[in-house]
Amino acid sequence: MKLLLVAPILIPLLTAGVTVAFWRAARFRAWCGVVGAAALLAAGGLLLAATAGGQVRTVQIGNWPAPFGITLAVDLFSALMVLITGIIGLMVAVYSLADVDIPRQRYGYFPLFHILLAGVCGAFITGDIFNLYVWFEVMLMASFLLLALGSERAQLEGAFKYVTINLISSMVFLTGVGILYGTAHTLNLADLALRVPEMMDRHGHLVRACAMLFGVCFGLKAAVFPLFFWLPASYATPPAAVSAVFAGLLTKVGVYALIRVFTLVFGSITGIYALILVVAGLTMLVGVLGAVAQFEMRRILSFHIISQIGYMIMGLGLLVSSDPGVRTLGLTAGIFYIIHHIIVKTNLFLVSGTVRQLGGTYDLRSLGGLVRAPLLSALFLIPALSLAGIPPLSGFWAKLGLIEAGFLGGQNTIVIVALLTSLLTLVSMMKIWNEVFWKPAPQDASEPAEPMAPGQWAARFIPIALLAGLTVLIGLFPAPLLTLAGRAADRLLNPAAYISAVNLHEAADAGLSTTQISEDKP
Repeated sequence: MKLLLVAPILIPLLTAGVTVAFWRAARFRAWCGVVGAAALLAAGGLLLAATAGGQVRTVQIGNWPAPFGITLAVDLFSALMVLITGIIGLMVAVYSLADVDIPRQRYGYFPLFHILLAGVCGAFITGDIFNLYVWFEVMLMASFLLLALGSERAQLEGAFKYVTINLISSMVFLTGVGILYGTAHTLNLADLALRVPEMMDRHGHLVRACAMLFGVCFGLKAAVFPLFFWLPASYATPPAAVSAVFAGLLTKVGVYALIRVFTLVFGSITGIYALILVVAGLTMLVGVLGAVAQFEMRRILSFHIISQIGYMIMGLGLLVSSDPGVRTLGLTAGIFYIIHHIIVKTNLFLVSGTVRQLGGTYDLRSLGGLVRAPLLSALFLIPALSLAGIPPLSGFWAKLGLIEAGFLGGQNTIVIVALLTSLLTLVSMMKIWNEVFWKPAPQDASEPAEPMAPGQWAARFIPIALLAGLTVLIGLFPAPLLTLAGRAADRLLNPAAYISAVNLHEAADAGLSTTQISEDKP
């Protein structure tokens, strides 16, 4: 079990090492990247099986007892996120065989890709808030290099904005960590869950300051209002495979951190969920209005990442209700929404890369006539309609749960905003459909890229088709994912099992004190 818990980190790191070792064997390196992603998916499936009943699995790295050592803790929420990371990693790795050119592969695409996956998985399974910062930095280094890979002018400009904002976020994060450690004398999440509520009477101002600093940091990572401005400028510049994995996973790490920290650690702060609910509504509106105004396919999709983040944190904001049923339903729908959106948004970016391959550009005004590719047309419509919440696709059930929870909790304003955002999402998706597929190709249309060889065709369309099929499958049979999301939400709202599994009393049982640990630890 211990090996299984560290596998989501070890597998990508080992894959990255192997792809570096076989630097000159381009074909082997590429397929090794695919095999490594498949192994990560298998590890995610085993972790889900180990936690599906609500169990929390933990391991103490180096045998240092909690809360002094490095804790890895996997509950059902973490396992779901690792599993979906494996799915997206495998689909994008296969798509990369056709989308990422040989020069970029030689510059280190596959090693960086797997280091990024290791950082994402590390953030999902860490039980220590400082190590959450460490995994954020791993993701930052890998994602910055992936953004800049190829050294095109637009890429470098987007990468510069991306790294600047994320360095500011890291500074804010470290400031919050310093204040929190100086106040609570621990950074273990389970230990903080016990200590922070007790500190509210004596150090309430410092706890609230820490909560705001972490909210700003995680909000920047998640691209919530008003901290979203860097995302469209960055995600619309690299190759489609890179944009897809960024769109699917990176902002969700920020959402995961918000949910984890503001349910486990800072949930006792009065008014925090009401503020999150306001931010969720503004994020929805600003993101979808930005999407409606765009005429570049990936910029439309990038603004939709922002608007859809609003739905996810709406599930967290609905914890403002005092009704346990509303709280559980809202958080369940939020977790369901995260899984749905990762699949759908990754797929839409993969479709955009294939559109560019066939049409030669991402500019809607220079595209048209791609209805002649009926398979691509259908594979675009499935995630596009799911994003808008059209039944019976996965997005319908995600939005229905949030809207029901909002009505039951008396939060009618956020429900109206969510419905309006869904309508405008449909409008912008149909704009892409009309401009790219339905209208005739303009006379001055861009020259299409070279025709795809059968292997390239398969590498592009198989991941798109599988993700579209998964969207339909979840939509037709939502009960299994809803059940898992409900169990995950229940554990987040009732963290006793998480705290108990970390075994904070192990050090006391061994007769160790904080002072002894500080003196003895090398």
